[in-house]
Amino acid sequence: MKLLDTLHRWTGGLIGLLLATLGLTGTVLIHRDAWIMLPHAGDVQAQQTDLLARTTQAIMADPAARPQSITYAGADFGLDRLAFKDGSGAYVSQTGMPVASWDSQWQRPELWLSDLHQHLFAAETGETLIGIAGLCGLFFVISGTILWWRTRRTFEWRLWPARMTRPSIVRHHRDLGVIAAPLLALSLVTGSVLVFRPLASVLFGPGAPQEIDHALAAPKAAPKAASSELGAHLDWGAMIRQARARFPDAEVRSLSLPRGKSGLITLRMRGSGEWLPNGRTTVWFAANTGRMVAARDAAQLSRTVTGYNMLYPLHAAKVGQLPFRLLMSVSGLAMGLLGTLAVWTFWFKRPKIRRS
Repeated sequence: MKLLDTLHRWTGGLIGLLLATLGLTGTVLIHRDAWIMLPHAGDVQAQQTDLLARTTQAIMADPAARPQSITYAGADFGLDRLAFKDGSGAYVSQTGMPVASWDSQWQRPELWLSDLHQHLFAAETGETLIGIAGLCGLFFVISGTILWWRTRRTFEWRLWPARMTRPSIVRHHRDLGVIAAPLLALSLVTGSVLVFRPLASVLFGPGAPQEIDHALAAPKAAPKAASSELGAHLDWGAMIRQARARFPDAEVRSLSLPRGKSGLITLRMRGSGEWLPNGRTTVWFAANTGRMVAARDAAQLSRTVTGYNMLYPLHAAKVGQLPFRLLMSVSGLAMGLLGTLAVWTFWFKRPKIRRS
């Protein structure tokens, strides 16, 4: 037990601030749709096929101003978001009217906060560090619950330490940690599996990562459609109409140009039973002709893949509306408070050693 206590304290002292940062930024991002104060941000989501087709055609028609991707307005945010290859972007109304633009993510707080939370401003390296921190956080939840059990008779419900002394802070840390443990575990498990997909085998059984990779992979383009060069006169509106004809009850969520050597344009849709904000119902089109190449119905995915697709909505509180967002906000705030006070007591409030 002494070894477990030592590992808990030292690991918390070393990465507590990182976990606190992830918790606090995650809490702010959960409510991002509510605090982006822009014209038309509160517009009702429009999913009429003709409107989507006209807007998409207008946005994508000019090769010089064509974005790399469009994320269409959702139920909680009424603007379409455009992303360009050079890192710039823009918000437009659902009719294509320009609302706001930026040259880099530093001009939009929701973008750099998202990058901080997901990548620590360090791309894949930062994402890996976040995954490791998430696993350490899960160790804190388990070890902290075990260590709390010895002192369970002194439990008190407190949102803040009674005094800013080391004993009071440690006692508050244990009690708050055990209260928030279920929500913290949910946040940390879902976040870690999203970063390290092989961990999906722990939740969904052996072979789950391979099954997920295979099910979510884009189809291989036919030889005639393998070119990633876009055709000169593609009918973008026709792509929207074809996708809607294939999945009439699904929301149109995003359109992306080919990446890398892929010669396929990707249109993601959200079926009625999907939790994932952008859905996994997908239609692919040849980049050079605009012809439909393949389609995937998320309703036909296996239980393992469907379960994996639920992890992000749970982690980011994209289900359950306001009550669940508030619960996950409690998780983020608790992580921020626990991580900050852990570092404070470890480095600045350590007990003084008396020497005889």
